[in-house]
Amino acid sequence: MTFGRESSLARGSLVVAAVACACALFGVACRLTEPTPDFLVRLDVSPSPPRVGPATVSLKLIDFLASKPVSGARVTLEGNMTHAGMTPVFAEAKEFEPGGYRATLDFTMAGDWVVLVHAALPDGRKLERTLDVKGVRAD
Repeated sequence: MTFGRESSLARGSLVVAAVACACALFGVACRLTEPTPDFLVRLDVSPSPPRVGPATVSLKLIDFLASKPVSGARVTLEGNMTHAGMTPVFAEAKEFEPGGYRATLDFTMAGDWVVLVHAALPDGRKLERTLDVKGVRAD
């Protein structure tokens, strides 16, 4: 009986070690994609109020702690209706001034939209923000 008990303890220790390793790896992966609360993202849409069709979306990325614009980021936008069932729209934003990025996003339907901002910062960090664009008009 002692042999079976030691074997169970060894298996239990192995399971605990495997779970600990998985948690450690998961924790490292989570830290690599952690939100970056020390950045401010300001969004402007033109025309204002927004209308169905192409719209100019301007973003300002600001390092809140350093009080300076973030230049050299790679920024993509994903526009989604707030209700399910609509195909998302995508655009790549180009830097037009230090920390200022601009893209054309095609609002395909009237209503409320959510714009997901995905930015790869020059230092390798990832920045993601969700910004509301309310009341896109049909006219």
